[in-house]
Amino acid sequence: MTREDRNRADARFKKAARAATEARSGKTDRDAALKAVTDNMARLKALRLAREAAQPAAPAATTKKARTKPKPSGEKAPDLADWLAGQQSGGRRI
Repeated sequence: MTREDRNRADARFKKAARAATEARSGKTDRDAALKAVTDNMARLKALRLAREAAQPAAPAATTKKARTKPKPSGEKAPDLADWLAGQQSGGRRI
């Protein structure tokens, strides 16, 4: 092995070691940020639950169902064939 080959191998090794070290420090940064976010979410949830417990229970909201208008029984829908013919004569491609 020549001196140049050793230097190249040493540089590759140092580069890999530096990348591993940076990855570890980046992971700890991400872990710290995740812990901070998780702690903040837990604190806010505790505050929300305490606020809801202090408020009196609100009555359940009632939902109104929309009434549909009944169709007049005298009108009959056109047959499918008539409707398709009307669509084609109106310029629609079916």
